[in-house]
Amino acid sequence: MRTDVACTLTVSTPVPTRALLQVAVAAPATEELTVVSAGTPRAAVETQVHGARVHELELAAGETTIAYTATAAPGGGPVEVTAADRAEYVRPSRYCPSDQVEGYASREFDQDADRTELVRTVAQWVSDRLVYVAGASRPVDTAIDTLLAGSGVCRDYTHLTVMLLRALEVPARLVAVYAPGLTPMDFHAVVEADVDGVWKTVDPTRLAPTSSLVRICHGRDAADTAFLSLFGGRATLGRMTVTATVDGDLPAPSNDPFPLP
Repeated sequence: MRTDVACTLTVSTPVPTRALLQVAVAAPATEELTVVSAGTPRAAVETQVHGARVHELELAAGETTIAYTATAAPGGGPVEVTAADRAEYVRPSRYCPSDQVEGYASREFDQDADRTELVRTVAQWVSDRLVYVAGASRPVDTAIDTLLAGSGVCRDYTHLTVMLLRALEVPARLVAVYAPGLTPMDFHAVVEADVDGVWKTVDPTRLAPTSSLVRICHGRDAADTAFLSLFGGRATLGRMTVTATVDGDLPAPSNDPFPLP
């Protein structure tokens, strides 16, 4: 199945600003990235950060337009969880303070359950507990804020799921993706959890079919996977469009947040 993805961002900066961009797919077949800042084309320097493809940009004062298109290569087979992964993704992080909810998680869930069922149960619990409300959360909200508020967007669902899994000693991480079938279309966040030594995808929002997701990058939480980060200045995000389409029939999202293959 071929998947075509694209995004366009317009950013206004009052002074020259350095930016880090993470919108490129992990395994493109073909792609194109253009950056026009204050009317002048700008080069983007690609680097690898923890396996993610990050583009460093120097933005001039004024308006910058960033446009990215790609045709994604077909997904590969199962990815094993390494010893380094287990060490990194079971620890607390900025938006997933799992050490603060260990007692709560152990009372809500059976930590000794089969790993597949434990991950499914946690994802279903988050899906049932939260209400999806666009704009309901702030960029600084942690998974604990989401738990107390009872609402959020995809990153909030993901942070809460990741936090609870780590509190139960299950390595888990956030994955930023393009998601064909997502409504409204945007960048999307899902969970990968360690199930018997293999990374398995979990989407507690149930808003898009997991079989057609296109990976951008993964990290401990949203702090590692932001599509645009600015340094040395401030900016206003203007227009943003994201698209993701497949060349065949798109399967419907599953009612199961963790459908088995």
